[in-house]
Amino acid sequence: MTSFVVRSSRRTEAIEITDLVERACHQSGISEGLVLVFVPHTTAAVFVNERADPCVARDIMEVLSRLVPEDFPYSHQEGNAPSHVRATLLGASVTLPVRAGKLQLGTWQGIFLAEFDGPRERRVMVVPVEAPGRGP
Repeated sequence: MTSFVVRSSRRTEAIEITDLVERACHQSGISEGLVLVFVPHTTAAVFVNERADPCVARDIMEVLSRLVPEDFPYSHQEGNAPSHVRATLLGASVTLPVRAGKLQLGTWQGIFLAEFDGPRERRVMVVPVEAPGRGP
């Protein structure tokens, strides 16, 4: 297992982390199997979607902000209740296939960290799971 840190610069943003996850896979030596990408935070998430057009990630974040408004009468009174709900909707992890040491993403796909309570530093954990009989 490896991890890396991502620093957000705004309260809410999507940060592409595909290259960082690829690097972590390469460093792990995984040949074929799966890789789990996990954020151990309750107000951040990870997701896979189009990376060729940055408007797609911005649209996702905008729709989430409209679906989960700031002015709802939340019981959680820390001031970040919408951040918890938005992170739950996207999820704390994604699992991706690896073949010949490379992530098997679609042509336009990328991996994103979704920040909902920034700016702050977030740790991203990458856990490779080598297919049986494929280890180094």
